[in-house]
Amino acid sequence: MARQQLLAQSECPVARTLEAIGDRWALMIIRDAFDDVRRFSEFQKRLGLAKNILSAKLKRLVELGVLEIQPASDGSAYKEYVLTDMGRAAFPIVVSLRQWGERFLFAQGEEHSVLLDNERAEPVETIVVRSTAGALLTPADCHRKLVTRGR
Repeated sequence: MARQQLLAQSECPVARTLEAIGDRWALMIIRDAFDDVRRFSEFQKRLGLAKNILSAKLKRLVELGVLEIQPASDGSAYKEYVLTDMGRAAFPIVVSLRQWGERFLFAQGEEHSVLLDNERAEPVETIVVRSTAGALLTPADCHRKLVTRGR
């Protein structure tokens, strides 16, 4: 527990992000929410996750502000889990993970899904890191600096 508190309070944004949404189930829930899954039963069916674990993960994502609970869009008595602005901002994270997996984790000729844009039905462009001037950046082209938020 002490190590988790250290990660949650780390000056490193990667460590804090991993502590917040870095476990596989949280990311799979977020992925499914991007696919318009909204109800507990739909998440449970797609993920095959035990109800108590799914409940805890959804509760945590709501507490973090990644998801919010809303009345069902069809007017039924059900509640739905909907991505917030914070949750929708995780889209590039999920796409980056997807693209890394597509590139390195499938053998030649192995079937897998791809992400297509709705307008052109073409695979989305590979996410890259660029400078504000538009130059492609590698890890060797970057460094970290400690700053204070709001200053």
